[in-house]
Amino acid sequence: MALQHNLGLSLIFRLELENSSATFGKLAAIIGETGGDIIAVDVIRVSKETVIRDVTVNVFDNEHGRKIVSALESTTGIKVINVSDQTFLMHIGGKVEVTPKIQVKNRDDLSRVYTPHVARVCEAIHADPSKAFQLTIKRNTVAVVSDGTAVLGLGDIGPYAAMPVMEGKAMLFKQFSDVDAFPICLDTKDPDEIVRIVKAIAPAFGGINLEDISSPRCFEIEERLKEELDIPVFHDDQHGTAVVLLAGLINAAKLVNKRMEDLKVVVVGIGAAGVACSKMILAAGVTNVIGVDRPGIISRSQVYDNPMWQWYAENTNPQNVTGTLDDAIRGADVFVGLSGPGVLKVEHIRSMGKDPIVFAMANPTPEINPEEAAPYVRVMATGRSDYPNQINNVLCFPGIFKGALACRATTINEEMKLAAARAIAAVVKDEELSEHYIIPSVFNKKVADAVSKAVVEAAYQTGVARRERWEIGSNDNF
Repeated sequence: MALQHNLGLSLIFRLELENSSATFGKLAAIIGETGGDIIAVDVIRVSKETVIRDVTVNVFDNEHGRKIVSALESTTGIKVINVSDQTFLMHIGGKVEVTPKIQVKNRDDLSRVYTPHVARVCEAIHADPSKAFQLTIKRNTVAVVSDGTAVLGLGDIGPYAAMPVMEGKAMLFKQFSDVDAFPICLDTKDPDEIVRIVKAIAPAFGGINLEDISSPRCFEIEERLKEELDIPVFHDDQHGTAVVLLAGLINAAKLVNKRMEDLKVVVVGIGAAGVACSKMILAAGVTNVIGVDRPGIISRSQVYDNPMWQWYAENTNPQNVTGTLDDAIRGADVFVGLSGPGVLKVEHIRSMGKDPIVFAMANPTPEINPEEAAPYVRVMATGRSDYPNQINNVLCFPGIFKGALACRATTINEEMKLAAARAIAAVVKDEELSEHYIIPSVFNKKVADAVSKAVVEAAYQTGVARRERWEIGSNDNF
């Protein structure tokens, strides 16, 4: 029987029960009969008559949780006090905090970290602004900036609702690469104002990670900031996805014994990530890339109002194929999906070339169900954590910023991104490579260090590193 994959929820039911084993038996039976899965039981308070327990239950969705509540409330001896969502509990009060690196224990400490002696440090930075990289948090801190216009698969939900995602990003920076990051959500959609604000706050940060900004505005905002700032600016939705995709493609092509330059790649969903992925694939040596979006194949037979689609038409699809996905995918070696569920059909895969490679990265529901595709594909990857070969940006952004900050790079260029992709791919050794393991786990501790070292080397080779090599040492967490 095929496994049923779903994201699911963990709910904590706080219950007041009659203090008897029979009542708990009824409770367990009800939850089991309604399809819930008890994963933890904690006793909160006990009296002679009653016991209050927290029962953690895996459910399919909120509606499933409500059905369990209804069943419990209609049972004698069981009272539902409260129901909590474990995910929401993890977000109470936010997920990040600021803590001092040095404890102020006496007046002497206070005088050195603050007035009067801090004035000497201020004067040193005023005389030489580059000292801010040595003497302030700028050395190892990234701003995670969003306007909330393209959050996950939720779309334009605004800056307040975007904060939990940006906080999560800041957590991942710290956990995976020991880079400090702070979430900043802007209450404006005006590209000019976003650029102005980010430039104004840049003195405090060593890098800018743009996140969840809608296309095509994200292209303009990133390009302008890259031109006007002397610190790395990186739109992770574009480039992080592209780097990790390329890492997976490098290993998938090796597995099926095909050269990058011989691949025919079809990309569906030509938004920010689709354009960036296509650029990375082209930079890695693939020459035959065909893009497909809602109107069909992007080709030189049309003129597009979207400037990025116009660029795409001029730089891809060398045979100028026209039509729909049906026409684009015939004989293709690779499908890259950055679109939505149900886009790719079994018939499409069957029309592809030998040993088809499918990256179905729409979240939470991929372009085709992996179980449905399994008999017809050689390599399958998704954006989900509950299937093999997850294409996850966490493999990229912590290490790429760690490296860029360590060498004090002025930018993150194509060479650095290519180096990052190759470093991620190389973490999977030849003897480990298989159809179900083309990309390392996000929890593989070797990844961030491998990426950061490769990025530093590429930065020096391309002349964008501002520190001498000998200056990079243990103090850089490198």
